[in-house]
Amino acid sequence: MGERTLRRLLIIGSSAVVQQSSKLGAPKGSWLEQMLARKPRMLVTVALANKIARIVWALLVKQENHRAPVAAKA
Repeated sequence: MGERTLRRLLIIGSSAVVQQSSKLGAPKGSWLEQMLARKPRMLVTVALANKIARIVWALLVKQENHRAPVAAKA
């Protein structure tokens, strides 16, 4: 199911993000930090790839540009 190459690229990109956030630390309170604290790294990698795919799909369907979420001020 789905495009094999695209799926592979999403996993590779997500694994790079997870690896860097494991080394450098994810932003405090972020979704990624919370997931890494309680789930295995490979599961988090696949979940992040899925999240990215859903964002891309929504952007394509709505024909919009990506708006980065605004960081909450502490």
